[in-house]
Amino acid sequence: MDKKRRKELLEQYKELKTYMGIYQIKNNVNGKVFIDSCSNLKNRWLTLKMHLDMRRHPNAELQKDWNTFGPEAFSYEVLEQKEADKVEDIRWELKKMKKKWLEKLQPYEDRGYNKPLRE
Repeated sequence: MDKKRRKELLEQYKELKTYMGIYQIKNNVNGKVFIDSCSNLKNRWLTLKMHLDMRRHPNAELQKDWNTFGPEAFSYEVLEQKEADKVEDIRWELKKMKKKWLEKLQPYEDRGYNKPLRE
């Protein structure tokens, strides 16, 4: 690869935007959802599926249902996203965004895999 082409590709890479946000994994059999946040949503679903397929997801109930129903029973959806470079404190922003979605969807007990927030 010549230097000019390499420089072009490097510039294109630098211009790629990184999106942070909130996502849900939905069990389409029983309707339960898992809500979580991520500082970089790119390829997040692939990573999550890999963890679930390897039986390494930290949410035991979600893992159990994945093992029972299989990957075809689940869907992934980004609920909200923001450009990460436009946020000063990503952790704080993700915490606020996640809290909003947990309050809105109430994914607890029969409705989801999350644990209720501690006040």
